Amino acid sequence: MPAPHGPRRARIAFSDSAAKQLDAITSEAELHALDRALVVVSVDPEAGELLPGDSSAPRLRQYVDDVERVRLVYWVTALKTVVVVAFIEV
Repeated sequence: MPAPHGPRRARIAFSDSAAKQLDAITSEAELHALDRALVVVSVDPEAGELLPGDSSAPRLRQYVDDVERVRLVYWVTALKTVVVVAFIEV
């Protein structure tokens, strides 16, 4: 009997500006901290708090990890399978 799988993780995609921010990270510690935050968001896309806004655009969420000092601004697609990161701060 095959082992049961855990919950499905959301796929992470980066906006062009977030990809540029990612390319600028050179510290191994910062990459590790960012990776941990991305895992949290991929497991639970609604982990971050909703940012104020209107319904004419995707609702932005913000995930902040004060211990690792990481901040992600992202939105979740309608199918809740893809998390698009709009901003990275490490």
